[in-house]
Amino acid sequence: MVASMEEGAEKLTKINKYAAACAIVASMISIIFGYDTGVMSGAMIFIEDDLKIHDTQVEILAGILNICALVGSLLAGRTSDYIGRRYTIVVACIIFMVGSVLMGYGPNYAVLLTGRCIAGLGVGFALMIAPVYSAELSSPTSRGFLTSLPEIGISIGILLGYISNVIFGRLTLKLGWRLMLGLAAIPSIILVFGILQMPESPRWLIMQGRLGEAKKVLIRVSNSDQEAETRLRDIKIAAGIDENCNDDIVKPTEKTTHGEGVWKELILRPTPTVRRILTAAVGIHFFEHAVGIEAVVLYSPRIFKKAGVTGKEKLLLATVGVGLTKFIFISIATFLLDRVGRRRLLLISTSGIVVFVTLLATCLTVVEQHAGEKLLWALSLSIVSTYIFVAFYNIGLAPVTWVYSSEIFPLRLRAQGYSIGVAVNRLMNATISMSFISLYKAITIGGAFFLFAGVSVVALFFFYFLFPETKGRSLEEMDALFSEGFRARRRDNLEHQETNDA
Repeated sequence: MVASMEEGAEKLTKINKYAAACAIVASMISIIFGYDTGVMSGAMIFIEDDLKIHDTQVEILAGILNICALVGSLLAGRTSDYIGRRYTIVVACIIFMVGSVLMGYGPNYAVLLTGRCIAGLGVGFALMIAPVYSAELSSPTSRGFLTSLPEIGISIGILLGYISNVIFGRLTLKLGWRLMLGLAAIPSIILVFGILQMPESPRWLIMQGRLGEAKKVLIRVSNSDQEAETRLRDIKIAAGIDENCNDDIVKPTEKTTHGEGVWKELILRPTPTVRRILTAAVGIHFFEHAVGIEAVVLYSPRIFKKAGVTGKEKLLLATVGVGLTKFIFISIATFLLDRVGRRRLLLISTSGIVVFVTLLATCLTVVEQHAGEKLLWALSLSIVSTYIFVAFYNIGLAPVTWVYSSEIFPLRLRAQGYSIGVAVNRLMNATISMSFISLYKAITIGGAFFLFAGVSVVALFFFYFLFPETKGRSLEEMDALFSEGFRARRRDNLEHQETNDA
């Protein structure tokens, strides 16, 4: 009995090495995006001094990337249905490379902003396609881990960006920030060649009727021939193809080839099940940034300055701590997603966010009310609460957002449905990025974080009532899972959790 349980546990945690390698390569585009986000946090300090721009221009520069990423993510959904997941990643790399070159050149604000816009389109493509590709390649037992790798990539990139700030910040004013921003073009070029060596998503191949190619890929990314056959059968059924069909090439089912008619099913005439799925996907992407994390990641030097930290070097070093915390806890989360479950991590994470955003808001309010005084305890507690807020955010909400929304849509709706979630994600990111300075000037910086705390409470109730557990389920089971009402889903969550715990 014990031996049987141990064998089951070993099977549960076993990860196919080839699938993991493909997911890692696909996730590297996220490192480049994360680097751009992190490096801009420090680069803006030097850009303000060099180009003599004001706060409104800083907000536009910070947020315009995400406005353009919104457009990019919507374009990427249809593009990935048309040319495939793999080539869409290549397109993302090329677009981002062009944007990085322009930002690195940046002789004036207009050129810098143009480069940021182009890079934003690439970001939209990357954020949409990397998790979808990883989810479609992964088996149910390892999908949480592999699909969260892009979020790890973002964390690594942000940390590297912060470190780059410290290193290049010592160079001359005109050269330092340009090297910070232009450096991202180099890995973009290299990554294109790596991605071309990867296989196409087996689910996309089946949507095109290329069953023979899909079967070969599934054999390589599965832990056994039996698992590959099971996955092949389930995907064929989901795609509307006879499960007993053994032809290598078949005529694709109506309207599945390039994603035609998907928008009507998602927006205009969704079934109750699709409506629940879309609500969950849009909701989690909305709350991921509405809790205020972008204010910390992008404007942490300003927050620490408000808390009482002085000097550019100290501000940048304190910011590195944010990146390091993010990387450590997102790494831990990737190993918990397939063990603890998405729903449980999400609820723990959001509860912690509520507590420590409130604490950060309180400390910053106290510092502001005692302007001119050196309150060491408030300064220390502000920094500690910032780090713990980042830790709780990255142990659950950050990785679960991308994993959950990439796995709940039906096969035919997945790419374009997921792209809607990413578009909302980028819209909220842009909203926070482009309004935070104005917001804290209007209601104080403590008031801004009290607002984020209130949003976090709403998020906690939203996740509790609307999110079923998806751990250990195949992508083809999601439709049935979301077809149930809240009471049935709650009962199913409890039963599923008891089974997994046992």
